[in-house]
Amino acid sequence: MIDIRRFTGLGAFRNEWLDAHYHFSFSQYYDPSRMGHGKLRVWNDDKIRPQTGFPPHGHRDMEIITYVRSGAITHQDSLGNKGRTEAGDVQVMSAGRGVQHSEWNAENEETTLFQIWIEPATAGGEPGWGARKFPKADRSGSWAVLASGDESDEALPIRQDAKVLGATVKAGETLEYSVSAGRHGYLVLADGSVDLNGKDRLNARDGVAITGPEKITINGVSDAEIVFVDTV
Repeated sequence: MIDIRRFTGLGAFRNEWLDAHYHFSFSQYYDPSRMGHGKLRVWNDDKIRPQTGFPPHGHRDMEIITYVRSGAITHQDSLGNKGRTEAGDVQVMSAGRGVQHSEWNAENEETTLFQIWIEPATAGGEPGWGARKFPKADRSGSWAVLASGDESDEALPIRQDAKVLGATVKAGETLEYSVSAGRHGYLVLADGSVDLNGKDRLNARDGVAITGPEKITINGVSDAEIVFVDTV
């Protein structure tokens, strides 16, 4: 089953420093039909003004993946971790039994990012944070595993049977993915445009919920950047 969720139909929130769009129920946006997809609970599309951001706040029992689309975000947490994640790169915070953190746009330009929350397989545990560079050239025309619950993937670790993948496709290129029975896929186009299964045009920031078993074929219309979550 495939459910296309257009950017224009997402939940939205805006204040003086944040312009956010929500693929699933979050904060004051509530849609009982969009409470998550498998263990994927949150996919927020955030635009953060320069020299602003999320002040220190707490989380627990959640795997929080941040994919930076443009600009950069600076992370700092109560564990003493601090790091700057640039466009195209990824950071993961495992909240575990509890952690305080801030996410700040210390740049002189807007930062845009996807923030993805996945429920962990078990509650509690030691919190942790990590970041990694993933050059776009390494995922041109193919999937790169950005974060995974499988150690053999050599990606940023998350505590769930799930993968976060990234890819780029040029105009005319084709990319495929199969979501197995009992699993859930969620795809968001970070940039560009593609045709899905030869019939549906997806534009930047559109989302697609996929329930397995289902095979998808992506054809590049204009150079595109894709982020995909596959989870139980």
